[in-house]
Amino acid sequence: MTQALRRLAALGLAHREAPGRWEATGPRSTLTALLNRRRAEAVSAFSEIEAVVDALHGMYRAGRFRDNPGDLVEVLTGKESVARRVAELSASLSTHFWILDRPPYLDRLNGQPYDGSTETAVTRAWLDRGVDIRSIYCPDSMAYPGRFETVLTLSALGERSRMLPELPFKLHIFDRRTAVMPLTGSVYDSIVVVHASGLLDALLELFEAYWSRAEPLLGDGTPAGGGRAVEGVPSEADVVLLRMLHHGLKDQAIARQLGVSQRTATRRVAALMERLGARTRFQAGANARELGWLEL
Repeated sequence: MTQALRRLAALGLAHREAPGRWEATGPRSTLTALLNRRRAEAVSAFSEIEAVVDALHGMYRAGRFRDNPGDLVEVLTGKESVARRVAELSASLSTHFWILDRPPYLDRLNGQPYDGSTETAVTRAWLDRGVDIRSIYCPDSMAYPGRFETVLTLSALGERSRMLPELPFKLHIFDRRTAVMPLTGSVYDSIVVVHASGLLDALLELFEAYWSRAEPLLGDGTPAGGGRAVEGVPSEADVVLLRMLHHGLKDQAIARQLGVSQRTATRRVAALMERLGARTRFQAGANARELGWLEL
């Protein structure tokens, strides 16, 4: 009996009031605390097991790669095989997702036109899980109408987004463990999957080099020109148009993003340049930055 009471006391379910007298503890607070402690212990135990599994997997792969270096790289062809492999890697994503974004793109499985909702929902879910998402875009990334606005939304959600005038190829890096690149052609129907190796290390270094050169898609919130006040606050549509100009999109690409004719896009650009008192697009961007418009 005494031994049982002491075990209950060790669990916080009873306490000794006096010699030979024991009092039960309220179960809600005590059992909740006990449950939380057991949950924390389980999480810690599973983390240790995962670390061991990762180490064993690394040893297994290293041994296989020594016997068969071809296992360092997978080559997949066919739209279904490519889509399935990319989906597998996306489902297992846990820490990092780094992207050089340019065509070609995977076809939408339902055949529907691009609307940005799926990309936004997936990105939001990854960000909520703490995934470090870094994307480098270029003007060719804006192949679908409305993509630029979607990319701005992703950046506002927490994706770290940058732009370069051009990118030499498409690249996805999953958890810094696996890289995926399309092979050739304008259709995303053949890829190479690169596993941990010197080649993967080189791709990681290459991404970091492009990242250091790229310009943030959104400003840091500090107006240029010594904190000069914004004059004639622009509309949200004007800010989006300015960002497209600033990042090098031509009238044809702007028209595609806005869903208007190229003539209408050219007219809107001209009107905005006139409002900014600019003769060139470069000057328009400089004047807008000076006014703080690009920081809104």
